[in-house]
Amino acid sequence: MEMPEPDATVLSRKPHVVERLQAILPRGAVIHDTTELRAYECDALTAYTCAPLCAVLPTSTEEVSAVLKICHDEGVPVVPRGAGTSLAGGALATADAVMLGTARLNAVLETSYEDRYIRVQSGRTNLSVTGAVEEEGFFYAPDPSSQLACAIAGNIAMNSGGAHCLKYGVTTNNLLGVTMVLMDGTVTEIGGAHLDAGGLDLLGLICGSEGQLGVVTEATLRILHKPEGARPVLMGYDSSEVAGQVVGDIIKAGVLPVAIEFMDRPCIEACEAFAKAGYPMCEALLIVEVEGSDAEIDAQLRRITEIAARHDPVELREARDADEAGRIWLGRKSAFGAMGQINDYMCLDGTIPVSELPHVLRRIGELAQDYGLAVANVFHAGDGNMHPLILYNANTPGEQEKCEALGADILRLCVEVGGCLTGEHGVGIEKRDLMLVQYDAPDLEAQMAVKDVFDPAWLLNAAKVFPLSVSASRRAA
Repeated sequence: MEMPEPDATVLSRKPHVVERLQAILPRGAVIHDTTELRAYECDALTAYTCAPLCAVLPTSTEEVSAVLKICHDEGVPVVPRGAGTSLAGGALATADAVMLGTARLNAVLETSYEDRYIRVQSGRTNLSVTGAVEEEGFFYAPDPSSQLACAIAGNIAMNSGGAHCLKYGVTTNNLLGVTMVLMDGTVTEIGGAHLDAGGLDLLGLICGSEGQLGVVTEATLRILHKPEGARPVLMGYDSSEVAGQVVGDIIKAGVLPVAIEFMDRPCIEACEAFAKAGYPMCEALLIVEVEGSDAEIDAQLRRITEIAARHDPVELREARDADEAGRIWLGRKSAFGAMGQINDYMCLDGTIPVSELPHVLRRIGELAQDYGLAVANVFHAGDGNMHPLILYNANTPGEQEKCEALGADILRLCVEVGGCLTGEHGVGIEKRDLMLVQYDAPDLEAQMAVKDVFDPAWLLNAAKVFPLSVSASRRAA
């Protein structure tokens, strides 16, 4: 995947830029040593690496503003970085860019249980937001698989979801307000500690904008009361297509589980070897979880298991206690780590209508055969957010390119059936050149015009999201 050539003028001025940044940041907050910068040369899309010009680690909105003002004055690109867990290359640097990390922006600033919100700095990890309120019986709903490590900044940038987004929604449904710094250093407040702010819904524009419009330094998040109880049921089937049909039937019946997760045989085998969760060795597995009182859970699971039973499952196991529920979820939560132990893989993120699951799963299998590569499927089936894992050997010449070509065909398939290129990982560089599959030139022009307003110099994460051929004139201006 191509990245633009670094600006030689910026590279030649590195000592000057570093000196200016060191003058306004605490000691140790500017990293410019070549060896130390290796920690910032990639995100979770590890096939592509490039160390930045330098990295900065501010601790406040004021410091972020000062950094961006200097970079704006010097014409230096900036790449915002949360925790570096992006699977789409959203935080990949260019050699002439300052990497702005949010790791030290990790404080809890305000909590209101009466009004059900928490205000945090954007570098705070997803799981630690719940950790800050769970003693009072509250939680933060979005739960990406990387929630132990990923930062709220990245969650907002990519509009992250997670296993339980079927009921609770994704980040945009749980975000009330942000403090954001524009590229010229201007600090702006958008939204607030309430469900609906006056005027245009700029918060909806910011969430999912992939660091293109500004750097979010603080976020006000909605927190919810923990449910009275939760219980998963495990369903095993001899066909991925049948399992996909079960998902559609559950949704069609009007039942709203908190989560419906899908895993196919390659992933089941890897997870069982890794986590020993007690999964059946079948072609496809569903984990369906519901919440509520015991009576509500029983009623919902009765309807769900009736639907599941009509499709002749090889196993139908309802968790009897918290320990068994934990084991059912253990394998799913371990899926990406388990697959990573046995293969290099590329994780996709297309979204499709739930009704298309059987067809798309079948076509993915056919495409994988055509390319001679294996694909493992593990994804949020309830909302059609697919995560095919294309397995390949990075040490075999040509196999990475073949993997990327298969990935592109799978994402084209998602768009063809009425879906989209990304559900929660973002476009980054991975899907950047496929944007013309989903959008025509006027659509992309309208989106780039929005960036023109927020970042006229196109210095913020400018090599991402839009095809390089389409954005070239703006980036060169």
